[in-house]
Amino acid sequence: MSLPQAHALIIDDSRVMRAILRRILTNTGFKISEAVNGLEGLERLTLNDDISICLVDWNMPEMNGYEFVKAVRSDKSNKHIWLMMVTTETEMSRVVKAMAAGANEYVMKPFTDDVIVDKLRLLGLVAA
Repeated sequence: MSLPQAHALIIDDSRVMRAILRRILTNTGFKISEAVNGLEGLERLTLNDDISICLVDWNMPEMNGYEFVKAVRSDKSNKHIWLMMVTTETEMSRVVKAMAAGANEYVMKPFTDDVIVDKLRLLGLVAA
């Protein structure tokens, strides 16, 4: 069960991946918003001041997930937002780069429901 008022933003250009993440997050009690790339994700953030976590793919058109993480972290008013990369990028250099840019967690695709829920629990967004 997520904490009260938990709102997640899923940013992925794959409709199937957004649906999978939406199912997992909805089942844990999250309100969901979606975006198909980082630029749209930034727009969603400005429209919804209650978003507590963004689950972000790395490889997307227009603005990729790494660029999104850097943009979010460059705005101090977003410091309360958790950022979780959910991507097929498995090279350790990519993990290090994303974490250095300000990502809080990194999940490699494919993943199980439990992996996502465990990461949300680690961030304090889902009750233990």
